[in-house]
Amino acid sequence: MKTATRTLLALTAAAAFGGFAATGMQLMLQRPAAAEPAPAAAAAPAIAALPAAVNGTPMPSLAPMLKRVLPAVVSVNTKQRVRVNTPFGDDPVFRRMFGIPQERIAQSLGSGVIVDAARGLVLTNNHVVEDADEVSVTLADGRTLKAEFVGNDADTDIALMRIPAQELTAIPVANSDRLQIGDFVVAVGNPFGVGQTVTSGIVSAIGRNNLPGAGFQNFIQTDASINPGNSGGALVNLNGELVGINTASFNPRGSMAGNIGLGFAIPSNLASNIKDQLLVGGVVRRGTLGIDTQDVDARIAAALGLAQPRGAVVTRVYPGSAGAAAGLKPGDVILAANGEPIADAEALRNFQGLQPANARVALDVRRDGQPLQLTTGLREVPKALAGAQLDARLAGASFADLPESLRRQGLAGVLVEQVERDSRAARSGLRKGDVVLAASSGDFTDLGGFRAGFAAPPPQLVLRVLRGRSSGQLQMR
Repeated sequence: MKTATRTLLALTAAAAFGGFAATGMQLMLQRPAAAEPAPAAAAAPAIAALPAAVNGTPMPSLAPMLKRVLPAVVSVNTKQRVRVNTPFGDDPVFRRMFGIPQERIAQSLGSGVIVDAARGLVLTNNHVVEDADEVSVTLADGRTLKAEFVGNDADTDIALMRIPAQELTAIPVANSDRLQIGDFVVAVGNPFGVGQTVTSGIVSAIGRNNLPGAGFQNFIQTDASINPGNSGGALVNLNGELVGINTASFNPRGSMAGNIGLGFAIPSNLASNIKDQLLVGGVVRRGTLGIDTQDVDARIAAALGLAQPRGAVVTRVYPGSAGAAAGLKPGDVILAANGEPIADAEALRNFQGLQPANARVALDVRRDGQPLQLTTGLREVPKALAGAQLDARLAGASFADLPESLRRQGLAGVLVEQVERDSRAARSGLRKGDVVLAASSGDFTDLGGFRAGFAAPPPQLVLRVLRGRSSGQLQMR
């Protein structure tokens, strides 16, 4: 009984103390923080603060480097007029009754990098300014200026702008080919529109080219935080030199879910090459081998005597192409290009897409089980073809290669870039934006193959067309 009484008293005391402590903590939390200085006796000991130096060596800081870099990174603001669709179409009475405007202004935010202060040149991502009706740039010192569009390349996601400003600061550009896995890098941009932000990390990988939905790829991968709004910003080394243009982050839940340490940047060498081409003519010209290829699977590898299923096997060589000049033949397996291993047909296509027109290429080939090296100069990829040049039944239409982003989604064919009103192609039902997947003129995977199929015009010309999510056949008359 005495033991039980002592236990009860102890529990009662504990409960009373707990209630007192909880009440005291609640009062402390409710009391506003005082601005009075702490008593001298309660001052934190000196060892709690970070030392300015260790063994006489100053603590490292990125601040001096960033003072040079930050003025060269800008915020990019875009506006686009978007048509407002209604169930009643363009009925003006309905719109007036319910106050529905014909269009609205969509705004987006990204980042950019000043790479030439004298000429006011700013690099950013194409997807930041694509389809924008108005683009303005806000400098680190607060000035906001209207930007002039110079050119863009959707397939590498690079765009170039010019701003009319004095006293600009540019970032010196480094040789990104010297980057190594493990090098420290710093990302600067305007994520989520919160303002200029700096994050740091290392180079996690180089030469990444397997991201879905992107164009030609040779990405630097980094664990420096890259979030929406960082696109077009700078990735710099510890010397404050530009090594990449931040372009994407990967998150299975979508980019708006935030950063998980998988960020990607376009190497500065590639961005500089695109910039130089855009300055000269406003367009990017690429080279091609002029061949069709497919992946080497286990069955093909066994038939060709390869130790492993790797490389791109040539299935077709177009007459007059760079591949024909090099002596490539159907059945050849391309294992490397300019010393870069070629894993499959997509890797070879990606390699070609990153080369300028007339670039020299050395190919490591396996033919009949024997190693062979061939060298050739690439030939320029045509930007677009007029349908009338191919066949009179296509008159009024123009065709272009598919954007690489669509190819990464598994599509192959050509894009209908334009169709003139009341033209022969229009009367047969062809529309701008259609994707031609197949044709009775012959097999093809790109614009070069599509053109080659009309060397001998077919008696009947039937196109299999993808429009939106539906596909069907059109007979061209």
